[in-house]
Amino acid sequence: MRPLLLLLVSCLLLGCATQPRAADSEAGETDAGSLAGEELPSESPTPTAQPEEERTAEPPRELRRALAGTPAVAETPRQVARQLRVAETTLARPGATPEELAAAGHLQQVAYLELGPRPGWDDRVRELLPASLHRVVAENVASRREFLRLHGNARLRELPAWRIVEPAPPAELRDHYRAAERRFGVEWEYLAAINLVETGMGRIRGYSSAGARGPMQFIPETWARYGRGDIDDPRDAIMAAARYLSARGFTEPGRRADALYAYNNARTYVRGVTLLAEIIKRRPTAYVGYHHWQVYYQTARGAVLLPQGYAERERVPLARWLRTDVGRSGLPFRAVPR
Repeated sequence: MRPLLLLLVSCLLLGCATQPRAADSEAGETDAGSLAGEELPSESPTPTAQPEEERTAEPPRELRRALAGTPAVAETPRQVARQLRVAETTLARPGATPEELAAAGHLQQVAYLELGPRPGWDDRVRELLPASLHRVVAENVASRREFLRLHGNARLRELPAWRIVEPAPPAELRDHYRAAERRFGVEWEYLAAINLVETGMGRIRGYSSAGARGPMQFIPETWARYGRGDIDDPRDAIMAAARYLSARGFTEPGRRADALYAYNNARTYVRGVTLLAEIIKRRPTAYVGYHHWQVYYQTARGAVLLPQGYAERERVPLARWLRTDVGRSGLPFRAVPR
């Protein structure tokens, strides 16, 4: 059956811009295993202990770079492991400032963008990470790779006709997710994961090729049936998504994957969203990190950052954009899916 709800793009995970395609594999819950392929230990809910060097007044250099602008792009497994360690430690640190949390989320995202298409780095990255981070890193990488399979190898030479805006604050969105869970029984972590994948928790304002719109990406016909209020309002859209998923059997035993498949007709989408949601369940600090993920768009030159304030009514040739001051400040990095 064709999906009633269509994904705009999984920009936050991929920087990709093609429409989804159905996968050949079966739906269901998935265990990411580990970067090295063996069984993962259970993750402790307590924050990772900080090394002495990361308890000093001055943030680690990776975080300083992210605080100053765009994080540096890792060129080796050692560099990406260091970025992930700094990002995850900062997100779990009591007393981290809002600016540090935002920078850590962006740093985390860039590390996963670079690691995702490079499975040859997996074993070395795992060796360099503390055991407490093995599982969360493995599952984030597994989620990214599901979305890479969903979208394939896009090599686009135009940027989209979108607006990139500031999303609602994380606490406000979490209140909406939880209100929807109380009303419809759909776990709030799944609503957050869908919101992240569809529009970066509301960062992207634009239409899909099928005319889907709003932070949870409804086509008009589906909104007319399940929506109440304003399709562009985060609370109304989140409530509608929960109403839809409930109607598709999300809360019934054994039917959660089928409901997610109805939301987007791809088994890779189901597995990718499930991984993200289960990470948030087990590691609450992950939600804050994801809220700060930015919009990267995959092009023939690599992943291009579309910053807040980007606003184009028509598609923009990539070469022209990269000649602008804003375009040069968000030059593409090397992470082109293979």
